[in-house]
Amino acid sequence: MVGVGIVVGFDLDMTLIDPRPGMVAVMNALGAEAGLPLDGEHFAANLGPPLDMVLRDFGAPEERITGLVDRFRQLYPEIVIPETVALPGAHEALAAVHDAGGRTVVVTGKYGPNAALHVKALGLAVDVLVGELWSDGKAVALREHGASIYAGDHLGDVRGALAADAVPVGVTTGPCSREELLEAGAEVVFSSLEEFPGWLSRQPLSGAREPVR
Repeated sequence: MVGVGIVVGFDLDMTLIDPRPGMVAVMNALGAEAGLPLDGEHFAANLGPPLDMVLRDFGAPEERITGLVDRFRQLYPEIVIPETVALPGAHEALAAVHDAGGRTVVVTGKYGPNAALHVKALGLAVDVLVGELWSDGKAVALREHGASIYAGDHLGDVRGALAADAVPVGVTTGPCSREELLEAGAEVVFSSLEEFPGWLSRQPLSGAREPVR
């Protein structure tokens, strides 16, 4: 069994939660309002990268990016929160960490206040939430909070875990395949977090990693 005091990090979108229907709707609403060809279906199928990067890829003018991001965040609570569900195994994975005497840290690229609305709405047992970090940048929060495991659905999550010297755990509930996650460096890949509690219970004893002071 894992050691008491372990800290386990999780990504949010398509790891713990499925916000895709709301993401389609909010991006399409933003595009209609702004008069831009923003593709909600494509956006929702490829969640992970920061919003400003997504908007640039859609061809949004650079001088409009900041305003579009702000407006997206304003539209988000009413459109996305009610349409979002927890993914299979999400509650159980978080509970498994607590049952082992550990703590849970969610590190996401999502805007922090909106991420917090999801956590509250779905009753996710999250001890620490850090938003607006992507790929290798997630290592900052993972190291700060002493995470020794990080679970996510995207190649960027694997890179973040590796940069933090945490065990990268992949799930195929998002846009990346098992093969892609393993090739990126994931130590283990699950079809969903339903497999996580059993895996965690079989890990060797280890002390908690010291947080960065």
